[in-house]
Amino acid sequence: MNTNKNSYTFIYASVMVIIVAFLLAFVSSVLKPIQQKNVELDKKKQVLAALNIFEKDAEAAYATFVKADQLLAADGSVAAENGGFAIENSAVNAEKLPLYVCEVEGETKYVLPLYGAGLWGPIWGYVALNADKETIYGVYFSHAGETPGLGAEITNRDKFQVPFIGKKALNADNEVVISVVKNGKVQNPECEVDGISGGTITSQGVDAMLKSSIGLYKAFLAESACCAEGLECSENSECTVECANEEVVNE
Repeated sequence: MNTNKNSYTFIYASVMVIIVAFLLAFVSSVLKPIQQKNVELDKKKQVLAALNIFEKDAEAAYATFVKADQLLAADGSVAAENGGFAIENSAVNAEKLPLYVCEVEGETKYVLPLYGAGLWGPIWGYVALNADKETIYGVYFSHAGETPGLGAEITNRDKFQVPFIGKKALNADNEVVISVVKNGKVQNPECEVDGISGGTITSQGVDAMLKSSIGLYKAFLAESACCAEGLECSENSECTVECANEEVVNE
């Protein structure tokens, strides 16, 4: 074959493209399970971080502390005991609510996924609530492209995440009250956290994310206020409690 002809160049280039494409497809198929495993492991680490757990063997720790990855219906009932882990944070909606039921030091914790928007892109994370479904046990936040030293500081555990621990997420009326306020402007330390200095828009994004994401679980979380301390919830959302052999009705 005359290597100086244009046809030779075209055939040679076509063959090389086919070979390279085949090799890339082969490598991709080989690496895909590994990549997926790494994505799943990273997600487990994030859930554990919200529980203030940072063990080296994340797989073992997740299996130990996370008892179920439930899927809740819009009314707060359990639609499935498993399957929540497969739902991406960005895909969570009122009809598809993942809930991680965990046990830490003999106490039940509930981990909820978070998703929102920062200044330059998506932000996400997890919030762990105590068994009362009102107070925060821990949080984890991450981002796609916030500014280093400013909005990206939402990933700073000591500076931004730890201050959420012990704060009230909901009030007695089951309204989401946890808030990120302008740095230095905290007026109610029970439910407010200082925002990032110089990262106002990202801080506002975290605030909006917490309120919208936790708000999706209102029916599930409201059950706590209704049923805690011996209260029982009826189908019409009225609550009854037996106290000193008397039935008290709270509407």
